[in-house]
Amino acid sequence: MDIHQILKKLPHRYPFVMVDRVLEVEPGRRLLALKNVTINEPFFVGHFPQRPTMPGVLMLEALAQASALLSFDAAGLELDEKTLFYFVGIDNARFKRVVEPGDQLLLDVSLQRHRQGIFRYSTTARVGDEVAVEAELMCTMRRAA
Repeated sequence: MDIHQILKKLPHRYPFVMVDRVLEVEPGRRLLALKNVTINEPFFVGHFPQRPTMPGVLMLEALAQASALLSFDAAGLELDEKTLFYFVGIDNARFKRVVEPGDQLLLDVSLQRHRQGIFRYSTTARVGDEVAVEAELMCTMRRAA
């Protein structure tokens, strides 16, 4: 999936789109995506100017967006004005490596369970072979009335 296909599935827009490309999809099971981390990201102005570092919460957001792409793909849905994907929980988040401008985050998400409208994912973001963050995420898809 290129950025044009991603924007058809995610409601996020600049500066909050955290997925640049989808490299692999096993429908309903797993998705591997890419986030290019550049010095042009607006959060680097203040986090931290002397040593720009990607905030951990934004790494988790990137994993959540990749998870949403997997769910939309599995459900065969396209973006519409009534369907949104929300975080409902984060468990066992561990940050293991600093992410800086010039890094590429490989976002690996696997659907563990889908029950009663709640999706549970096992997620890992890597830079090369090094784990930057791992977490279990729970999300839900909702349609507005």
